[in-house]
Amino acid sequence: MSDLTHIGPDGRARMVDVSDKDDTDRVAIAHGFITVSEEAFELAVGRDTKKGDPIAIAELAGIMSAKRTADLIPLCHPLPITGAKVDVVPHPDQNAFEVVARVKTTGKTGVEMEALTCVSTACLTIYDMLKAVDKSMVIHGIELLEKSGGKSGLYRKPNV
Repeated sequence: MSDLTHIGPDGRARMVDVSDKDDTDRVAIAHGFITVSEEAFELAVGRDTKKGDPIAIAELAGIMSAKRTADLIPLCHPLPITGAKVDVVPHPDQNAFEVVARVKTTGKTGVEMEALTCVSTACLTIYDMLKAVDKSMVIHGIELLEKSGGKSGLYRKPNV
């Protein structure tokens, strides 16, 4: 009926059975952006708001969310995350922050959803930390940049 792995032959949603797949080292890298006002940008790069350091807290929130992705995405397998790194990179020329997440595991299925969840959660955390001074922030451009491991091997987003 469909080439989508989460849709069974009967058209119903299903969790893919990965029990026959080999364990391989898997890595996924994703990124996204949050654009903020100049005032919010300065507060964040100053790393000292009433709520704390927005950048450090966003990086930690991203890592925490990678470990909980299966609790948020209904058909996502719970994975033993072996590594997660989140970097919030200021872009002063755009009053924006780029969030880059790299997630690793050794297992039967990839960590793309975990990396994307990392980025999303870190961006949302920055929003939460700064919303008192800027409610017009925009989260955008969340995408998978690279993934490796498994049957499909290496994927890198083509330069556009």
